[in-house]
Amino acid sequence: MVSSNQSHKVMNPLRYLREAVNTNVYVKLKDGTEYIGQLKVTDSTMNLLLENSVEVKDGRQVVAKLGKVLIRGSMIQYISFTPEVAAPEVELK
Repeated sequence: MVSSNQSHKVMNPLRYLREAVNTNVYVKLKDGTEYIGQLKVTDSTMNLLLENSVEVKDGRQVVAKLGKVLIRGSMIQYISFTPEVAAPEVELK
């Protein structure tokens, strides 16, 4: 049983996103579209700019090589900071 007087630390996900700049990330959108690319820029609303990006299907098959992609933060379902785990068959630059 968890004590009700335990304090819970609230973590700000933007901090982790900013720390991930210049690393490869996997992004899944609410419509099911999936991207892998190098995170170059993010802002306070989680808009993302990816470079050297690819669109993937089922986290495995490359659908298109896109280069730069701008993703609206409100469309993001989730982000993985370990794209090699989320999409192991996709060769990353």
